[in-house]
Amino acid sequence: MALRREPTARQTRLATELRRLREAAGLSAREAAALLGVSPVQISHIESALAGVSEDRLRRLAANYACTDSELIDMLVAMATERTRGWWEEYRGLLPATYLDLAELEHHAVFRRDVAVIHVPGLFQTEDYARALFTYMNPEFPGTEVSRRVDHRMQRKVIVEGPDPIPYETVIHEAALRIRVAGRAATRAQLVRVLEMSDADHVTVRVIPFALDDFAGAGSTMVHLGGPLPRLDTVVRDAPHGTAFLDGEAQLEHFRRLFRRVRDGSLAPEPSRDLIHQLTKEL
Repeated sequence: MALRREPTARQTRLATELRRLREAAGLSAREAAALLGVSPVQISHIESALAGVSEDRLRRLAANYACTDSELIDMLVAMATERTRGWWEEYRGLLPATYLDLAELEHHAVFRRDVAVIHVPGLFQTEDYARALFTYMNPEFPGTEVSRRVDHRMQRKVIVEGPDPIPYETVIHEAALRIRVAGRAATRAQLVRVLEMSDADHVTVRVIPFALDDFAGAGSTMVHLGGPLPRLDTVVRDAPHGTAFLDGEAQLEHFRRLFRRVRDGSLAPEPSRDLIHQLTKEL
């Protein structure tokens, strides 16, 4: 079987979890290969996501690693055997791989939590807002390239606007609501859209007001995607070098604590709606 040239974030995550199980068992890759009856190169390919793994082989690996967490094993099997080609595949080769990876991770997430400090969360953005944002950040892009990114962002909304939405909780700083990424009319329409989404039963919107004392969390921007088990959560952060997908146990716990701290300092949902409504009246 040919090796993968560009493993997805989901495939890489499966490979990472298998490596973690092996390391927790205190086995080297060579020892794991001997127990499975394969070459060390095959274990290396599996753990680097260059090659897939069958259900039978995955369960034998888990048994060799003395992993007794049946729920985790079942979730890893699902990751290994799921063959869905989602809507994002139409953008493969047209957009950076991280765009597709994020859409795939969102598709499989059981919840999403955001902290947005500078921009309105992508899942709430109107077409005008998203277009203005992509155009400003990438002035060298032709219109077709901007439109492709906007279309992709609009399709990602299916996880909160589609027939089977997931729970979504977002904390938005007042700065993100006030910054006029687009013109006055587009900014007002964007705020109205946030208000409309906040009415949904599965959506919770909280606002961090400028008046909040002791808020030093300008770098708290994050997306937290819930996996079928907490161990399989993923935190997504944008950085100068690109998008980072974080899944280490210590990293996940750090961002869980950070989200709770930011959420605890924000306004409750109803006062948050009142503030957003007031901002729309000012435009």
